[in-house]
Amino acid sequence: MSILLRFKRTIGVRACALSTTAFVALTLASISGDGPRFYSDDPITREPERRDASGVQPWKIGLLYELSHNLFVTQGYKPQNVRAKNINTIDEVPDSNWFTNRIGSQTVSLTDLQRGPQTGRPPSPEKWVIIREKIGGVNPGVTAIDANGETWFIEFDSRHYPEGDSAATIIATKLFWALGYNQVESFITSFDPKRVSFDPKATMLRPSGKRTPFTNEDLDELLDGAARSEDGLYRIIAGRLLPGKILGGFRYAGTRPDDPNDVVPHEHRRELRALRVFGAWTNLTDLKAGNTLDTLVTENGRAVVKHYLQDVGSTFGMANGPHEWDLGWEHFYEGEATRKRLFSFGFALSPWQTVPYQEYSSVGKIEGDRFDPRTWKPHAPTTAYMELQPDDAFWAARRVMAFSDEMIRAAVHTGQFSDAAAEAHLAAVIAKRRDVIGRTYLTAINPIVNPRLDGGSLTFENAAVSAGFANGPSEYRATWSRFDNATGDTRPIGDTRSTSLTIAAPRDLPDASGTYIQVDLSAVSETYPSWRKPVRLHFCRVGTGWKLVGLERTS
Repeated sequence: MSILLRFKRTIGVRACALSTTAFVALTLASISGDGPRFYSDDPITREPERRDASGVQPWKIGLLYELSHNLFVTQGYKPQNVRAKNINTIDEVPDSNWFTNRIGSQTVSLTDLQRGPQTGRPPSPEKWVIIREKIGGVNPGVTAIDANGETWFIEFDSRHYPEGDSAATIIATKLFWALGYNQVESFITSFDPKRVSFDPKATMLRPSGKRTPFTNEDLDELLDGAARSEDGLYRIIAGRLLPGKILGGFRYAGTRPDDPNDVVPHEHRRELRALRVFGAWTNLTDLKAGNTLDTLVTENGRAVVKHYLQDVGSTFGMANGPHEWDLGWEHFYEGEATRKRLFSFGFALSPWQTVPYQEYSSVGKIEGDRFDPRTWKPHAPTTAYMELQPDDAFWAARRVMAFSDEMIRAAVHTGQFSDAAAEAHLAAVIAKRRDVIGRTYLTAINPIVNPRLDGGSLTFENAAVSAGFANGPSEYRATWSRFDNATGDTRPIGDTRSTSLTIAAPRDLPDASGTYIQVDLSAVSETYPSWRKPVRLHFCRVGTGWKLVGLERTS
């Protein structure tokens, strides 16, 4: 377990009862690493968030400032190249108000996937009362109350891509929910301008800086850029108002200083680093604080902050305008590429200029034949994106590979495309990009997973081989040692080898309750020399069996 996560667990349980002096002493002891390597509750499955966060206040993160900072400052950031600091002792991300383990950790049915974050009733479009303008984003939209009296954030499909924006948002919402991220409850529904009224307090911000009442003329101007169906209705994506107090977005670096539970720097949270992989898979190019949202909610009688990826609609090529082809291939600004095109008078072609996209009016520019997740780029880099380590990418790739073809088709079907060919094309591209993700990252480091020590045998799986991306190695090797949980010292027991996914334990393996052993497990492959770097396992004797308490995957 990372030191920060262990520290967080300790202070979460005990800080409320400590004096200031004792709290400081406990903090220093936790950070210094004193104490046993493993505790009785390892591996923890839920990140401790037990301190009251009621003092957290809303903040604003300027879009222009963030974009400029990421393009011209973050782009020069030198990664620390350290392991994620919010993983537990078996190299997994515990559940938290940031992330919930779903696909890859538990069964996600087709019904679960198609429902996604939807828990309440859908909007009732028989009546819409506009209460305010849309604050951010490119596509036209408003905030409105439906016939049931619920508040919804409404976005219209662009007339350039009818069905495209709403389909991308609803599909991506399902996928990112299954991956584990908090998502807004979103629905595809309709908007009839004839059934619209305006709240007396609804206003529009004018170029002069003044606010004046929202009028029918304003609505007409807004709808001028939206896709309209032949019956006069507009297809919309409606997102339910999130519960709790709205606090603004979160940054992809540092922590929120007024949240006592936020002690792990965001760039070292694995689930935020992994967005480089998940973003590449779905082509989520708009990674910024403005597309995130924190809310202050009450859980178990305590105020805590919940973190949302609240806008994942810039996916599957839908962030591209009609004449934009470079998103996913370059940041908004890349000096070298820009100069190359300028000084060659446009004759020096960039890779994205020769991609043979198959285009549909309801699907953006996305393909899978030239896709490489290692060179994929969002609009602008984030610090968490740049801190991605090989073990983070491996963790993310396993979750991407957990989506079967059938699941991908089921998720895409929720986009309600009127063109079956467009639906089939998008599903095929997503599946193809999934396989590229798996082939790239599952083979990059030692792919041993799911180790189990039962009796005298250690069994495991090889994620790269199971996925069909690699042939089995010529041999697996295990180095066994006794492990002193108090000091970290080891004493050799012996070495064993096998050509299968089961490897024998040494005959003199200790069996006393509370005993710890360490196993360094590697694979010998001429094709993938990195597999020789062992996965380090720790097991504790509990009763008559062995419990996996440690797994460290290094590159």
